[in-house]
Amino acid sequence: MVAIRVIREDWADQSVALPAYETAGAAGADVRANLPDGAPIILQPGQRSLVPTGLRIEIPPGYEVQVRPRSGLALKHGITLPNTPGTIDSDYRGPLGVIVLNAGHEAFEIAHGERIAQLVVAPVVQAAFETVEMLGETQRGAGGFGSTGRG
Repeated sequence: MVAIRVIREDWADQSVALPAYETAGAAGADVRANLPDGAPIILQPGQRSLVPTGLRIEIPPGYEVQVRPRSGLALKHGITLPNTPGTIDSDYRGPLGVIVLNAGHEAFEIAHGERIAQLVVAPVVQAAFETVEMLGETQRGAGGFGSTGRG
């Protein structure tokens, strides 16, 4: 198990739970909104907002934390993350905020302490990029954007 070190912002509500896995087999730990004044954020259809979590995290070298939408919010309310998956790099130490988008048809209220996204810890492999004269051949070749079938 990888340890992710967490500190709370000075202003953060200490009673808001830290990210947690809701089931034994969960890949993502749910992260909660920690709103500075406790007042909800109302997202109108098409609107996005940076939702604070009140946290800063320390990720070990060789790992990242991916920020992903919660499927229930996406299906039931159209609430998603526009840059999904978002990546938190191991050398970032700033506030953890979640960009939330209302892709639904009705206003949506994000309440203080509500689970707004999930965090997935993943290993990272860095590559060396090099210029070459030719790329290797494949059966697919340059085909893309639906070249292997519908969509």
